[in-house]
Amino acid sequence: MLSTRRSDFDVTNTVQVSSPRAVLEAVTALYRPTWPGLPLEPLERAFEHFERLFAGEVPGFHGVDTVYHDRQHTLDITLALARLIVGFERQQPEEARLGGARAIVGLVTGLFHDVGYLRRTDERESRNGAEFTRVHVSRGARFLGEYLPVLGFGAWVPMATEIIHFTGYEVPFAEIESRLADRRDVLVGHLLGTADMIAQIADRCYLEKCRDRLYAEFVLGGVALPFSGGYRQVKYASGLDLLRQTPEFIEETRRNRLDRDFGAAYRYLEILFGGRNPYIEGIDRNVEFLRQVLRSENWQLLRRRPPIFAAVEDPMGTMRGLMLGYIKRVWANY
Repeated sequence: MLSTRRSDFDVTNTVQVSSPRAVLEAVTALYRPTWPGLPLEPLERAFEHFERLFAGEVPGFHGVDTVYHDRQHTLDITLALARLIVGFERQQPEEARLGGARAIVGLVTGLFHDVGYLRRTDERESRNGAEFTRVHVSRGARFLGEYLPVLGFGAWVPMATEIIHFTGYEVPFAEIESRLADRRDVLVGHLLGTADMIAQIADRCYLEKCRDRLYAEFVLGGVALPFSGGYRQVKYASGLDLLRQTPEFIEETRRNRLDRDFGAAYRYLEILFGGRNPYIEGIDRNVEFLRQVLRSENWQLLRRRPPIFAAVEDPMGTMRGLMLGYIKRVWANY
C-alpha cells in the first residue's frame, strides 16, 4: 500500500473507484471464489450500462451532473457493498447464506442506488439532478423496476425496489422490513445501507466534498434552505455550517443507523482484512481531523481539491451558479 492515499482510490488505496473497469475487476475477484461457477455476465452488463448511463450515452437520460453524488461516489459504495456481501457469505452456515443470485441483485441495486439523481430527457423543467435529492431513492427504485428484467432478474424487482430505500430517508426502515418476507433480503438491504454510509464518510476527501459539493446539492435539493408554512428555515447556512454539524451527524449515524438499525453489519468486512476495518478507521480519522479543524477554525487545513467525475463540463462552476440563483430567489421571496 502506498503511503499517500490517492483521492480517487478506495479506502485501502488499492482500487481506483473512479474507474468502472477497476471496480468490476475487484468485484469479480471477490465473487468468483465465493460462488464458483456463478455466471457474472449480468454484472459485466450492468457495469457497462452504468458507465454509459452516467456518461449521458443512454437515450432518455442526461449524464450525471451532481458534484457530490458523482460516478466515483457510486463506485466506491459498490465496492464496499461487494466486500460486505462476500464477508457476510464467508461467515455463514449454508442455510443462512445469501446465494449467488441474491448477491448479484444486491450489487446491481448498489450500483444504481443513486441513479435517481440522473435527469431524464423529458424532465425539461429540471436543471440539475440535485433537485431530486428528496425523492432520488424512489426514482432509483423506478429505474430498477425497468432495468432488472433486462438483466434477467425480473423476479427480484419487488426485493430490489424495497432494499434500495435502506440508502435513504423516504421510507421508515420498519416499513421496508415488513414488506420483505425473506430475512436474507433484509440483510442485503442492511449491507447496502451500511456500504452507502461507511464508504462515503471514509472517503479521503469527505470533508472537502461536504463543504464544497454536498452543501451545494442540499441547497438545490431544498434541504439546506427549505420552506415550511411560508417561513424560511435554515438548516445549513453554508458549507462551513454543514461541517460544524457533521461530527454530530456521524455520531448519530453510527449509533442509530449503523449499529442499531443495521446491526453493526460493517463488521462483516473484518474477515477480509485480518480483523481490521479500514472503513471505520477511515471514518475515525476524518472525525478526528474535523474536530481539530473546528477547534482551530483554520479552514485552510481543508485544502484538497479532488476531481469530479461527472458528464458535463465545469460541473462545479455550473453548480455554483445554480446554487447562487436559488439562494437569491429564496431571499427575494422571504
